[in-house]
Amino acid sequence: MSNPLVIRPRAESVEGQPILRPLPSALCRSVGPFVFFDHMLETDYAPGNGVNIRQHPHIGLSTLTFLFEGELLHKDSLGSDQRVKPGDVSWMTAGRGVAHVERTPADLLASGSRLHGLQVWLASPKDAEQGDSHYSHHPAASLPASDNLGVSIRLIAGNGFCLQSPVPVLSPTLYALVQMQVATTLNIPNEHAERALYVLDGEVSLNDEAVEPHSLVVLPEGEEMSLSADSESQLVLFGGAPLDGPRRMNWNFVASDPALIDQARARWAAGDWPTVPGESERIELPTP
Repeated sequence: MSNPLVIRPRAESVEGQPILRPLPSALCRSVGPFVFFDHMLETDYAPGNGVNIRQHPHIGLSTLTFLFEGELLHKDSLGSDQRVKPGDVSWMTAGRGVAHVERTPADLLASGSRLHGLQVWLASPKDAEQGDSHYSHHPAASLPASDNLGVSIRLIAGNGFCLQSPVPVLSPTLYALVQMQVATTLNIPNEHAERALYVLDGEVSLNDEAVEPHSLVVLPEGEEMSLSADSESQLVLFGGAPLDGPRRMNWNFVASDPALIDQARARWAAGDWPTVPGESERIELPTP
């Protein structure tokens, strides 16, 4: 039996929102299609303050935002204007190029709010990297769930545990929220080639080895694992089929061909990019 790979996330800030980012890491560049994983830490915003991530571009990936607390307004160059609430899935496929904005809705900005959630990036398969952009919103009630012997599973995206999410993923994917009562166990099947878990809170053990909260654990390929909860716990399981080749990541761009990154950087710098209706501010291309 192989030992799981344990990754401790690095602490960063995105436009003032504190995050933990375990992926990508020098130890692991991807798990299935997942190439980027941000845990937006619980943050209280006083009235007049909130998240305001101005226009920025993407290629070659899909973003997935899932909130536990608070709300975000998603706007993009496709004309989408969607309020994202706890338990919803906000899914945007960039294709050859899209821009979007994420911010605290005006009413919550005025009153003050609390934010806690996850945002991940999934690299598109090579044959979809330069495809059309797309956005879809999936309310919490549309996500399938199971509850058995003190273990609740909600399928955020993809398939697993005999559940299938409506989110239009582009390759075999697993992304599940797991909530465990104390003294419960969960068998993690090997139905996906690559898998990892991230512990949001609580005390859990994997094959009788304790896992620290906010740890990302990459599971050995092909092996079934046993997860047990020593307290009420919450975690996510994610992964899927291996990428169809390595990916390069540069700023907000993901591509299998470095030339696509160079082209995207030049286009954004020159202002040759779709814009979000009603938005003028944008995040400029960082210097190398």
